[in-house]
Amino acid sequence: MPGRQELPSTLERSSEDAQRTWIKAHDAAVEQYGEGERAHRVAYGALKHTYEKVGDHWERKEGGRKGPSDPRSARPRGRGGRSGEGVDESASKEHLYDVARRLGVEGRSRMSKGELLDAIRKENRSRTRQARSG
Repeated sequence: MPGRQELPSTLERSSEDAQRTWIKAHDAAVEQYGEGERAHRVAYGALKHTYEKVGDHWERKEGGRKGPSDPRSARPRGRGGRSGEGVDESASKEHLYDVARRLGVEGRSRMSKGELLDAIRKENRSRTRQARSG
């Protein structure tokens, strides 16, 4: 199935460029591996090189920086690692603080970088659930 029809809801709320990135990678992966979970993983991997998840949508990384967002994106398939759930773990603490501020995360000024990452992931999941249910 073409990527346009498979587009995840978080990408429907994102820029056209983010959508194109995901669709192009998805469609190429379908040609290579067939339809299914692997095509989606490849598409998200490509997306995470230039975008990060903020709330219920995807935004271009700070300063146009490129590269994997999390350990799983950086490793070959089957090599383990955990997903950063679209949060750019390579971002500066200041950038993460700004994202947390925009998301309304309370207590962010006292958080370490790791705590900011966790709080942003939690808020992203919450906002995505809300957007899908309403």
